[in-house]
Amino acid sequence: MIVGLLHRLSGKLPRVVHRISEMMKPQVVFVLGGPGAGKGTQCARIVENYSYTHLSAGDLLREERSRTGSEFGQLIDSYIKEGKIVPVEITINLLKKAMEQTMKVDEKKFRFLIDGFPRNQDNLQGWTTVMDGKADVKFVLFFDCGNEVCIDRCLERGKSSGRTDDNRESLEKRIQTYLQSTRPIIEQYEKQGKVRTIDASRSVDEVFADVKNVLDKEG
Repeated sequence: MIVGLLHRLSGKLPRVVHRISEMMKPQVVFVLGGPGAGKGTQCARIVENYSYTHLSAGDLLREERSRTGSEFGQLIDSYIKEGKIVPVEITINLLKKAMEQTMKVDEKKFRFLIDGFPRNQDNLQGWTTVMDGKADVKFVLFFDCGNEVCIDRCLERGKSSGRTDDNRESLEKRIQTYLQSTRPIIEQYEKQGKVRTIDASRSVDEVFADVKNVLDKEG
């Protein structure tokens, strides 16, 4: 079933890619950091102050999962329920579609913050395969925050967020996954001189002051 679906998916890619290539290439900033590092909060601030569109891989998957008539909804649902990572082709297809639709509505909106992606080597490989030459990754905005601070923030958030994974046991697992899978991606980009590190353990305003410095420099 998955192979057939991914085959159909890859059949659709060239048309989408062709449409993107007719416009200006999307300019992408990957936003990475551990759970509770404040990625979502800072992305919202950036969107208010700069001409960026915020795309969250997790949000796009959740929306697609609940969208009536989605050909991927059931598949995404079964992966999420089993705690597995959704096939990267689906995630990238959703990101690409969201960028394409945004640029179609307003061609000046070609800057994107992609939050929580790439999470692992498979994500990065998939992105390189599908998006090579179709989008420019400008840099990685890395929110660096100690594990205990991240856990405390998520536990606090869990009191009102309703997120079932904002509990200590889940968080410790998520942090381990992040350290094993995502940190090596950040290190890879670091070697290319493409990482802008922000000390995310401070207050929202202090963190955003540093974010502004980075974005103003990058232009």
